[in-house]
Parts: sequence; structure tokens; C-alpha cells
Amino acid sequence: MTLLFLILISRIYYVQVVQGAFWYGEAKERWSAAEVLSAKRGSITDRNGNMLAMDTIAYNIAVNPQAIHDAEIKDEVVNGLNQILDRPKEELRELVTAKNAGGKYFSNREMRQGGWGIDKSLADQIKEFRDQLSKEQEVSDVGIYLTESLKRYYPRNSRASQLVGYLDKEGKAITGVEAFYDEQLSGMDGWIKYEKDGKRVQLAEGEVDFQPAENGQDIQLTIDSDIQYYVEEALQEIVKEYNPKSATVIAADPNTMEILAMANVPTFNPNEFWKSDYSSFYNHAIKSLYEPGSTFKIATLAAAVEEGVFNPDEMFKSGSIKLEGIPKPINDIKREGWGTISFLEGLKHSSNVAFVKLGYERIGAQNLSEYFAKFGFGQKTGISLSNELTGSINLQNPSDAARATFGQGNVLVTPIQQVAAVAAVANGGELLQPQLVKKMTDPITKTTTEIEPKVIRRVISEETSKKVGEYLEQVVSDQKNGTGKNAYIEGYRVAGKTGTAQKVVDGKNYSTDKFVVSFIGYAPVEDPRIVVYIVVDEPNDPQAGGGAVAAPAFKQIVLKSLRKMGVSPSWEIAPDSGKKEATVPVPDMTEKKVAQAKAELAAKALNHELVGNGATVLQQIPPVGSAIHPTQRIYLITEQRDKLVIPNLTGVSLRDALEIASLVGIRLIPEGQGFVVSQKEETLNNVKVLKVVLAPPLGTVTESDPFP
Repeated sequence: MTLLFLILISRIYYVQVVQGAFWYGEAKERWSAAEVLSAKRGSITDRNGNMLAMDTIAYNIAVNPQAIHDAEIKDEVVNGLNQILDRPKEELRELVTAKNAGGKYFSNREMRQGGWGIDKSLADQIKEFRDQLSKEQEVSDVGIYLTESLKRYYPRNSRASQLVGYLDKEGKAITGVEAFYDEQLSGMDGWIKYEKDGKRVQLAEGEVDFQPAENGQDIQLTIDSDIQYYVEEALQEIVKEYNPKSATVIAADPNTMEILAMANVPTFNPNEFWKSDYSSFYNHAIKSLYEPGSTFKIATLAAAVEEGVFNPDEMFKSGSIKLEGIPKPINDIKREGWGTISFLEGLKHSSNVAFVKLGYERIGAQNLSEYFAKFGFGQKTGISLSNELTGSINLQNPSDAARATFGQGNVLVTPIQQVAAVAAVANGGELLQPQLVKKMTDPITKTTTEIEPKVIRRVISEETSKKVGEYLEQVVSDQKNGTGKNAYIEGYRVAGKTGTAQKVVDGKNYSTDKFVVSFIGYAPVEDPRIVVYIVVDEPNDPQAGGGAVAAPAFKQIVLKSLRKMGVSPSWEIAPDSGKKEATVPVPDMTEKKVAQAKAELAAKALNHELVGNGATVLQQIPPVGSAIHPTQRIYLITEQRDKLVIPNLTGVSLRDALEIASLVGIRLIPEGQGFVVSQKEETLNNVKVLKVVLAPPLGTVTESDPFP
């Protein structure tokens, strides 16, 4: 007995003293519990705060095969989940009967396929089914569990999907802004570690280690959801009529290179990304290389004007040109040409011969190549998206240099490079880095970082920029010879250039029936607010060029965008000019709720102003059916006369100003003619009056104006 006690005491001493620290650590490990505190991913909004991507509550389904087996409800669970989730019964049966290697049923199996990240409506159906099954079978645990989680939700579905990107089912950022700014959006998960008793209840006096989660930053993009809608609407019309292989549109502010819209077709819904194929995720705006065709002539023209070798009145022989060292002559699209014409006429007709003379013969291959590099071709623009391609301009021989002047040969560019280059022509000559993010806000520190425009370099002078704009304007405004005449917008000065490029097949030959057609331009010429590039790959009509396919879409996008921005027309049409001013009919908003009326007018890109604080539109000015200029404001009256205040009348015609003044019960005293440019409330003979000054927008255009 003594020997036994000596052995036990020795063992106790060894365990508690010699190995005491080790076993204490093991015990603490058993007592401790840890939970991950998930960080909330930052939201993504457009420039006006409209939500594009956000975290929302989701639910995950798990089953307990052991509990289901014990309750003998395998078939009931399989049939119920099949009806709610529309998953194959074989798949569900395999899940609810899953066993481990030892042949025992699992106690927990997550339902990853179709039961992960479900929304609340489905979760409510699962709860209802579970409760009903528990009641019918008289069992407390039917082996169906729901846990809350966060999932990424895109409230505007496919709107700007390739730009915004998406997260896969595992929460991994795959494309777009989601992927490029993943680190900033993700934040950092936290944790809590605590001690528990045998029943897994936290010990009141136990140690606690806590690290709070740091939520991700919120990102506000530069895009405008309304302009994005106009762009995607125009793309759908192109698809409907021409069924192209793909099509891309980029809209930007040329003064800052903030991207206002970027879209491609085909597209996809990031909420259901698994339903789309790879081609739908592809952002052609930064990842596709094209021979640009005649839209590239803008760079050659700008270089020629900067070098002083472009005289719009100088004459040349169009049709074809034979150059020393180049075996084949270079032809215009119209091989017989247009006879002897001026270089300005050559620009309007998009003559290849004119640009070979300007770029190859006068500027020279080396100097021209340097201009192309200054415009950013052959270099990444630096846009905040992954996998942007560089493109290339490789002028190995005289033929390459000559053909590069009109955008063919060894010239491969991305759409975003084209936009940045033309924006430099529009904004006064500065190449800017494209911007997608306007600002980022840290939810922890409450600080906001604003992204400022970044100038890369000056490419051409302001004087050259102005001249090139005036020349490109005539490509659009000349309704007889201008290749861009279908982009003409009545009332606005528009500059632009069409492009039609044959596609290379078999790596060396140009196709006779496969083309890439495009249009790029900006408006208004005197103060550019938007530049838009449209490129359509393989429209189903090989005879339809950029002027027929892309220019009408450009017109639609730019007109709606200018109206949305509130940009006044460049001129007022003279009554005797023979031209008809562009007008739109006023839709009926009366008796509609204010929110509905605002949404409908926004969709039609019509400006409006609320008069009063009511919830319903009682009256509108101008009246229903009136023909108004697309930029004119529509007033929505929401209260009775005695409660109204004088609204802003800027831009309103005298007739409408008189009607509004009468409505709010104040006398109007006008000065001048045209549209209201200023207003002032005064007292005259102890009576309140409203004095308004009227003037035409920017004077009157006549047929003698050089650049109407």
C-alpha cells in the first residue's frame, strides 16, 4: 500500500508540477471558444449615390442526416426541399443520407448547391416547411437549419455589370471594380475569444480577447446611372437591328476623363452570374484590341494642324495614291474618288488619300509615331480595372506608316485609349488618365478621399484643339457630304468621326464581309461636356458603316445626356432658316404621385422642378402634349395656389413664365426676348412683382455662319 501511494503521489507530482503548464494549456484550449466577426464589404454607388453593389442579409441551409434518420423523415425532407429550392431529388437524397467513413450519419452537412446565400423569401418558405414538418411528425428537430450570413447584392441587376464586376459564391471578387478595389472594399474580419464551461456557456469571470471587425470602404464611382441607362438602351437597339458579335460604348467627361458610362453587349446579371457564359463577363472597353479605322484619323488631323501642314482650303486629287517603296497604291473607300477636292472636303468624305498626304508625306513616319505615343496609344491608360491591354503601333516599313495615318495596318488600340485621345483633342490638348472612382469613404475614420483628375501630358495646343473641333464639326453638320451626318443634333454643335475597318482573317488577309464599325465624337464643340465612343464588331450588314450603325446611337446617347445635364442648346433656330427645331412632346404627369412622375421624367431625360411640397401632381406647365425643346424644364405643381412659392424660372420661355407667375399670384415684368436668364422679386407701388430678363441662348444661327 505504501509503495502504491508513493507511485500515485509521484505520478500526481509529475502531472501537476512537472507537466502542469502543458496540461493547463490543454485545459484552457478546451475551455476556450472563438467566433469570427465578419466585416461588412463596402458599398459601390454611382456619382449621385445610387446603389450599384451592397451587402445584404442572406441565409445558408444545412441539414442533419443523423436527426433526419432518427425521425424517419428522409422522403419528406427531400420532397419539401425539392419543391422549394427546385434542386434534383437525387442530389438532395444524397445530402440528407450522407455518412462518414465509419458508416455513421453526419450531424451537419451544408447545402452549398442552391441552399447557400438564399434570400429572405426562400428562407421564410424553408422555416414554414420546417415548422409544419415538425408539427406533423411530432419531432422537435427535423434536421433542417438556417444560419444568417451576408451576400453581395446588385440592386440594378445587369446595369454596368462588367464595370462593377461581381463576387462568386465563395465571396471572391472576380472582375471589375469589385476585383480591382477588393482590398479596400473587403475590410478586415474581427474575432472574439472567450472561456466557456462544460455546457458551452461563457464564463462570467473568464478571459476575453476581442478584435472588432473593420468594415470595408464605400466607393463612389464616376458613372451616372441615367447616362449608363441611355448607353445600354442604345446598345440594345443596335443588337436588335444588327445582331453584332459584340458592341461597346464609353461615355466620359473630356475635361476630367471621369467615365460617365461604360457598357458592352453581351452582358450579364451579377446576381445570377452562373447563368451566363464567359463572353458576357468580357469588358471589351479595356480588353479588346481593334484596328480603329477612320476614327483614328482624328489623331493624324490633330498632329497635322499642330505641325501647321493642314490647310482646309488646299486642293488635292482624291481616289488613290502611289507612294515610293510601297508596291500597291492606297485607295479611298470610293476608288474613283471625288475628283480634286479640298483637304476639308477630304476630311468630310473620310478620304484615306488626304490623310496619307498629311501624315506620311508631310509629318513623316517618325514624327507621326511620336504624336501617336503622346496621345497614349501603345500604352495603358491607367484606368482602375484589371487586365487592361496595351495595344500597339508598330510602323516597321513605309506601308505600315502610310496605312497607320487612317487607322489600319499595324495599329491596334483599345476603346478606352480612343476615348482618352479624343478627350485630349476636345479639352484643349491635355491627355488625362481615365477615372472610375470619384471618392472613397472609410467607415471607421469617417474620412473621405476624393480622386482628382490626373494630367498625363500636353499633346497639342489649345489653339489646335479649337481648330480641330471646328473641322470635325463639319463632318457632322454637313448634311450632304459629311460621313457623320447621322450624328447631327439640332441645336447643338457636335464634332465627330466615323470609322469602318475591315477585320483581318487568317492572320494576314482583310475580310470582305467582316467589319468593325464605330463613331466617336463630343459636344458641345464650344464647351465639351461629353465624349462618346461606340464600336460595333461584325454587324450583320456588311454594307452598313459607322455612319449608319454607330452615329444614330451616338446621337441618341448624347442628346439625352445633354438634356440630363441641363446643357442649353448652342443656338436658337432662326424662323426663316428653313430648319425645324428639335422638340419633344410633354408627357402627362397630372394626378401621379411625385415619386412616380420624377422617375418617368428622368427615364425620358426631361428636366423638371417641383413647385410645392405636396405628394401628388395637381397641374403641370407646359401642358400635356406641348412641343418643347428637349432641354426645357417641366414644372410639376403639387399644392394649391395659396401655398406656392416662386420657383426658379431660368431657361423658361416668356409664355410659360407668365403662366407660372399667374399661378403663384405675382405680376411678371419681362425685359428682352427669348428665355429667362435671371429673375428678381421686387416691390412696386406696394405690390410685389417679379422682374425677369430674357435673352436668346447664344444668338441666332444663319446659313452664313461658318460652323453651324
